[in-house]
Amino acid sequence: MKKLTIEELPEVVETLFGKIECIEIILKEKNLLFKKNDSGKKFLKLEKCSSNFNKRDLAQFFYILMDEEILFFDAKGENLNRSKMQHFIQTNFTYVGDSKMQVNIESISKQFSESKGFTYRDKQLRFLDKIISIFQQRKHRLTHR
Repeated sequence: MKKLTIEELPEVVETLFGKIECIEIILKEKNLLFKKNDSGKKFLKLEKCSSNFNKRDLAQFFYILMDEEILFFDAKGENLNRSKMQHFIQTNFTYVGDSKMQVNIESISKQFSESKGFTYRDKQLRFLDKIISIFQQRKHRLTHR
């Protein structure tokens, strides 16, 4: 790229500004432009994975996968693994709220704690029965094709 002269600079800046505006229009059309934060910077909205679980079931699902060491971030540090898993879920997933609409997860710490606690044993057993039933139905469909 050649060096710019002072006289060329306004035209180049104007061209660059036009290209940035075009990119913003494309991002807006694709619903990827989020909003300006306090300092005026624009952020891209992350596309999140939706789930048909409520918040408690989503927490139980990931807690079980983490506790059984199927999914993990840190195999040696249980607390660090839990913290990273919760952050991952909050950042990347939504759940079905009371209004039957997808809701962003602000915090899932309480639901993770409930998944670990023995007082919620019956809820976890019901959830496991539900998951097992889903997998059994899938297995049945696959074996009868």
